Amino acid sequence: MRRLIGNFMAAIPLIISGTLSTPDHQRIAYDYYNAGHKKIVVIAHGFFNSKDAVLIRKLKDYLIDSYDIFIFDLRGHGKSTGLFTWTSKEHIDLETVMDYVKQKYDKIGIIGFSYGAAISIQYISEHDSIASLVAISAPYDSMKIDYHFWNLDIENDILFNLGEGGRNKGIRPGPFWLKKKRPVDLVGTLKCPVFYIHGEKDWVTSYRQSEKLYEKTNSKKKIEIIKGGSHAEYLLRKNPEAFVGMIKDWFKETL
Repeated sequence: MRRLIGNFMAAIPLIISGTLSTPDHQRIAYDYYNAGHKKIVVIAHGFFNSKDAVLIRKLKDYLIDSYDIFIFDLRGHGKSTGLFTWTSKEHIDLETVMDYVKQKYDKIGIIGFSYGAAISIQYISEHDSIASLVAISAPYDSMKIDYHFWNLDIENDILFNLGEGGRNKGIRPGPFWLKKKRPVDLVGTLKCPVFYIHGEKDWVTSYRQSEKLYEKTNSKKKIEIIKGGSHAEYLLRKNPEAFVGMIKDWFKETL
């Protein structure tokens, strides 16, 4: 559905919300924005986040003019059931989402943030249905996080999260000792194009982790280290037009 505003066509997406059932009996909450595009972007959020978090929603708003959008809550987050297993089982959530999306679209891109990027890499290493991936602040090993408290991002992780940035965030943590697959061991098998984006001052996951993933990737690839940039979705805050512009340019070329 579309409406005419001046000389421009503005998309009014049909919004469908619901839950999907995983093979291991979790319910994955989602919002599907159908603006009538032929291509769709699936957004996989990171740790302590959700599909309803402010910056995830803003990214959706920036992209909806070009792509239909599918956002969802990983298990242990938001309105989904279960406990977060630190990437051990979350690929099942993405697989369930993709089984739904693939019924409707041939061209699918994924944007994964942090752990969401690690989960996306694992899924794509086992499936050939994704046209393009944007991996933002991706860890090369899910248990090798460079969490340095003394480099805490005061503006984003404290001040912003005390206000609107903290809305709809949280996590229900589960066992961290379950077996995991390391993204660095998987990226060499990826066939789809991959764009790595990382902040130079990421205090949670060093940008050098994305550099290692980039080095191991054999498919079409690109990497952007954002000078002074922070972690994951916070990269959207400082210069959203430039950040989203990079993503749109990449998808225009690969999706």
